[in-house]
Amino acid sequence: MSGLSILENEWVVVCDGGKALVLQNDGDAKSPNLKTIEVFEQKAQPTRELGTDAPGRSHAAGHIRTTFEQTDWHDQAEQEFLTRLVRHLDDVLGADKTRSVIMVAPPRALGMLRSAYSETLKNAIRAELDKDLVKMPVYEIEKLLLRH
Repeated sequence: MSGLSILENEWVVVCDGGKALVLQNDGDAKSPNLKTIEVFEQKAQPTRELGTDAPGRSHAAGHIRTTFEQTDWHDQAEQEFLTRLVRHLDDVLGADKTRSVIMVAPPRALGMLRSAYSETLKNAIRAELDKDLVKMPVYEIEKLLLRH
């Protein structure tokens, strides 16, 4: 099985819902050399600090009470983080800093990213991999991508 080719100057974005590594191939497709050019991190906050209100209640006719489902603040924070990342990538593509992107994220984060992709970013994405590699050192990420 041949690995993924990473083009010269192509960006590889490795992320999850709270951290993103933006890597650039300073080598070429035959001898890639990924270098970190940006790191984005979202400070993880405990749920008690993310949401301050208790779930809402509804009073129906009679004596029946209904509790609304608790907002998943971590989900919301992850979605906001990934949406900011997508906006940043759009800006980068608009400034011609890169022309193509390989997106690497766990399946859940990849789904959140896809829902935020602009047309420009969709056209720039050359490959997507549903892997959770954000905590690995860059040289390990490079090796895994080349084997994929």
